[in-house]
Amino acid sequence: MDVSPKLVIGNWKMNGLRDQVVQLATAVAEGARSLPDDVKLVICPPFTQLERVSDILETAGPDPKLQLGAQDCHTASSGAHTGEISADMLADVGVKYVLLGHSERRQNCGETDALIRRKVQAAEAAGLVPVVCIGETMVERQDGRAATVLASQIDGSLTDNFNGVLAYEPVWAIGSGVTPSRDELERTLFLLRGLLQSRLKMDDIRVPILYGGSVTPAQAPTILSIGVLGGVLVGSASLDAKSFLRIAEAASLRLSSQPLSGPYRS
Repeated sequence: MDVSPKLVIGNWKMNGLRDQVVQLATAVAEGARSLPDDVKLVICPPFTQLERVSDILETAGPDPKLQLGAQDCHTASSGAHTGEISADMLADVGVKYVLLGHSERRQNCGETDALIRRKVQAAEAAGLVPVVCIGETMVERQDGRAATVLASQIDGSLTDNFNGVLAYEPVWAIGSGVTPSRDELERTLFLLRGLLQSRLKMDDIRVPILYGGSVTPAQAPTILSIGVLGGVLVGSASLDAKSFLRIAEAASLRLSSQPLSGPYRS
C-alpha cells in the first residue's frame, strides 16, 4: 500500500480579493496544523495574491503539510513577455508547486501539449513541482477516444524524466457536479499508471496521480478510498476553508476511518 502523503491541491482560479484571501489563507493555515502528517495541502491563489499568501504562511510558521502553489507559468525565465510570470519569479516568492495544462487553459488559451511540456521544463529548471493536468471532453468520452486522448496528452506534455504530479481532470466533470463512478475512475487510474510506466520507461513510477473535477467534501471519502489515487485537485470547494479542510481530513488514513469532528463538521 502506498504510504506517501495524500496531496490535496486547492485551485482558487480567478477568485480572491485582499480581505477574502487573508481570511481564507489564515483559516487554512490554522486548520492544517491539526492534520496528521499523511496528508499535504497546496493552495494556489491568483498571481496577485501569491506574495500575500506566502507572507501569511510564513507568519503562521513553517508547516511541511501546507505549501504554496501557482496556477501557471511561462516557458521563459525572463524577457519581453508582457503580462506573463516566470517559474523563477514564482520560486522567488515561495511557490513550491505550479499547475500546468489545466483544461481551462487548454481550451480558452489554446495551450498545446508541446507548449505545456516547455512549461514543465521551465518549472523543473526553477525547482518547482509541476502538476500537469490532463483529461478528455464529453465528446471524446462518448466517441470512445478517452484512452487515446489521455495517452496523447501524457506523451506530449511530460518530459522524459518527469518527476512531478499528474492530475486527471475529465473536462466533462469540471464544474458540473458530476463525477465518474468509482469503477470508472479506478479503471482510468490504472490506465494512467500504465501509460506513465510506458512513457517514462520505468517499472517503479513515483508520480502521484490526482483526481479533479467537482470534488466536494461529500464525494471525497469515496474518491480518496481508491488506493492508487495520490490525492485530489479541488476547485470551488477550496474557496471555503471548512470544505477544503474536510476534504483534507478525508485524505488522511488516520482520520478517514473516524467521524469528522471539530469545526469542519457540517
